[in-house]
Amino acid sequence: MEVREVLLKLRSNQNLTQDQMAERLHVTRQAVSRWETGETQPNTEMLKVISREFNVSINTLLGAPRQLFCQCCGMPLSEDSMISREPSGEFNEDYCKWCYTDGKFVYNDKSVLLDFLLSHMPNPDNTPDAERRAFFDKHLSQLKHWKQA
Repeated sequence: MEVREVLLKLRSNQNLTQDQMAERLHVTRQAVSRWETGETQPNTEMLKVISREFNVSINTLLGAPRQLFCQCCGMPLSEDSMISREPSGEFNEDYCKWCYTDGKFVYNDKSVLLDFLLSHMPNPDNTPDAERRAFFDKHLSQLKHWKQA
Protein backbone atom coordinates (compact mmCIF):
# COMPACT_ATOMS: atom_id res chain seq x y z
CA MET A 1 0.00 0.00 0.00
CA GLU A 2 1.28 3.47 -0.86
CA VAL A 3 1.53 6.35 1.62
CA ARG A 4 -1.38 8.15 -0.06
CA GLU A 5 -3.60 5.08 0.33
CA VAL A 6 -2.61 4.62 3.97
CA LEU A 7 -3.41 8.24 4.80
CA LEU A 8 -6.76 8.12 3.01
CA LYS A 9 -7.67 4.90 4.81
CA LEU A 10 -6.54 6.33 8.15
CA ARG A 11 -8.71 9.43 7.65
CA SER A 12 -11.68 7.37 6.45
CA ASN A 13 -11.42 4.95 9.38
CA GLN A 14 -11.54 7.91 11.74
CA ASN A 15 -14.58 9.33 9.88
CA LEU A 16 -12.77 12.62 9.35
CA THR A 17 -13.08 15.10 6.53
CA GLN A 18 -9.90 16.48 5.02
CA ASP A 19 -10.60 19.71 6.92
CA GLN A 20 -10.90 17.85 10.24
CA MET A 21 -7.71 15.87 9.64
CA ALA A 22 -5.89 19.04 8.66
CA GLU A 23 -7.05 20.75 11.83
CA ARG A 24 -5.81 17.87 14.02
CA LEU A 25 -2.42 17.97 12.29
CA HIS A 26 -2.17 21.79 12.11
CA VAL A 27 -1.82 21.80 8.33
CA THR A 28 -4.04 23.01 5.50
CA ARG A 29 -6.78 20.95 3.90
CA GLN A 30 -4.83 21.32 0.66
CA ALA A 31 -1.83 19.58 2.24
CA VAL A 32 -4.01 16.62 3.23
CA SER A 33 -5.52 16.56 -0.27
CA ARG A 34 -2.06 16.55 -1.91
CA TRP A 35 -0.94 13.69 0.34
CA GLU A 36 -4.01 11.65 -0.54
CA THR A 37 -3.63 12.21 -4.28
CA GLY A 38 0.07 11.35 -4.12
CA GLU A 39 1.12 14.79 -5.35
CA THR A 40 3.28 15.17 -2.24
CA GLN A 41 4.12 13.17 0.88
CA PRO A 42 4.41 14.25 4.51
CA ASN A 43 7.99 14.97 5.54
CA THR A 44 9.69 13.05 8.34
CA GLU A 45 8.58 15.44 11.08
CA MET A 46 4.98 15.36 9.87
CA LEU A 47 5.07 11.54 9.78
CA LYS A 48 6.02 11.67 13.47
CA VAL A 49 3.11 14.02 14.18
CA ILE A 50 0.66 11.76 12.29
CA SER A 51 2.06 8.72 14.10
CA ARG A 52 1.47 10.31 17.52
CA GLU A 53 -1.90 11.84 16.67
CA PHE A 54 -3.40 8.69 15.15
CA ASN A 55 -1.52 6.05 17.17
CA VAL A 56 0.02 4.34 14.16
CA SER A 57 3.66 3.45 13.50
CA ILE A 58 5.70 5.24 10.87
CA ASN A 59 6.34 1.88 9.22
CA THR A 60 2.57 1.46 8.81
CA LEU A 61 2.22 5.04 7.51
CA LEU A 62 4.82 4.27 4.88
CA GLY A 63 2.81 1.25 3.75
CA ALA A 64 4.83 -1.29 5.79
CA PRO A 65 7.79 -1.32 3.39
CA ARG A 66 9.82 -3.48 5.73
CA GLN A 67 9.03 -6.39 8.01
CA LEU A 68 9.89 -5.35 11.54
CA PHE A 69 11.44 -7.82 13.99
CA CYS A 70 12.12 -7.29 17.67
CA GLN A 71 15.84 -6.68 17.97
CA CYS A 72 15.86 -8.40 21.36
CA CYS A 73 13.84 -11.62 20.92
CA GLY A 74 13.45 -11.79 17.13
CA MET A 75 9.65 -11.90 17.11
CA PRO A 76 8.01 -10.48 13.94
CA LEU A 77 6.21 -7.21 14.71
CA SER A 78 3.27 -7.73 12.40
CA GLU A 79 0.90 -5.29 14.15
CA ASP A 80 1.40 -1.84 15.64
CA SER A 81 -0.04 -3.12 18.92
CA MET A 82 3.04 -5.33 19.31
CA ILE A 83 5.57 -2.49 18.91
CA SER A 84 7.16 -0.99 22.01
CA ARG A 85 6.86 2.64 22.96
CA GLU A 86 9.15 5.18 24.49
CA PRO A 87 8.05 6.86 27.74
CA SER A 88 6.94 9.81 25.56
CA GLY A 89 4.45 7.52 23.81
CA GLU A 90 6.32 7.39 20.51
CA PHE A 91 6.76 4.01 18.86
CA ASN A 92 10.15 2.31 19.11
CA GLU A 93 10.04 0.11 16.00
CA ASP A 94 13.15 -1.84 17.05
CA TYR A 95 11.52 -3.78 19.89
CA CYS A 96 8.35 -5.58 20.91
CA LYS A 97 6.37 -4.34 23.88
CA TRP A 98 7.34 -7.45 25.85
CA CYS A 99 11.10 -6.86 25.60
CA TYR A 100 11.12 -3.07 25.95
CA THR A 101 8.59 -1.24 28.07
CA ASP A 102 8.48 2.14 29.80
CA GLY A 103 11.89 2.98 28.34
CA LYS A 104 13.56 -0.08 29.86
CA PHE A 105 14.64 -3.46 28.60
CA VAL A 106 13.04 -6.46 30.26
CA TYR A 107 15.94 -8.72 29.25
CA ASN A 108 19.36 -7.29 30.07
CA ASP A 109 20.87 -10.76 30.41
CA LYS A 110 20.59 -13.05 27.40
CA SER A 111 20.58 -16.16 29.60
CA VAL A 112 17.29 -15.03 31.17
CA LEU A 113 15.70 -14.69 27.72
CA LEU A 114 17.15 -18.05 26.68
CA ASP A 115 15.62 -19.67 29.77
CA PHE A 116 12.27 -18.09 28.89
CA LEU A 117 12.47 -19.33 25.28
CA LEU A 118 13.37 -22.86 26.37
CA SER A 119 10.39 -23.05 28.70
CA HIS A 120 7.85 -21.44 26.35
CA MET A 121 8.76 -22.40 22.78
CA PRO A 122 7.23 -25.60 21.41
CA ASN A 123 9.55 -28.58 21.04
CA PRO A 124 7.63 -31.06 18.86
CA ASP A 125 10.79 -33.02 17.92
CA ASN A 126 11.96 -33.34 21.55
CA THR A 127 15.27 -31.70 20.71
CA PRO A 128 17.62 -31.68 23.73
CA ASP A 129 17.59 -28.41 25.67
CA ALA A 130 21.32 -27.82 25.15
CA GLU A 131 20.86 -28.02 21.37
CA ARG A 132 17.81 -25.74 21.45
CA ARG A 133 19.63 -23.25 23.68
CA ALA A 134 22.57 -23.12 21.25
CA PHE A 135 20.16 -22.61 18.34
CA PHE A 136 18.31 -19.74 20.08
CA ASP A 137 21.60 -18.19 21.22
CA LYS A 138 22.98 -18.19 17.68
CA HIS A 139 19.93 -16.32 16.39
CA LEU A 140 19.70 -13.87 19.29
CA SER A 141 23.38 -12.99 18.87
CA GLN A 142 22.59 -11.51 15.46
CA LEU A 143 20.06 -9.01 16.86
CA LYS A 144 20.87 -5.38 17.67
CA HIS A 145 20.21 -5.62 21.42
CA TRP A 146 22.64 -8.50 21.91
CA LYS A 147 25.30 -7.18 19.53
CA GLN A 148 25.55 -4.11 21.78
CA ALA A 149 25.90 -6.20 24.93
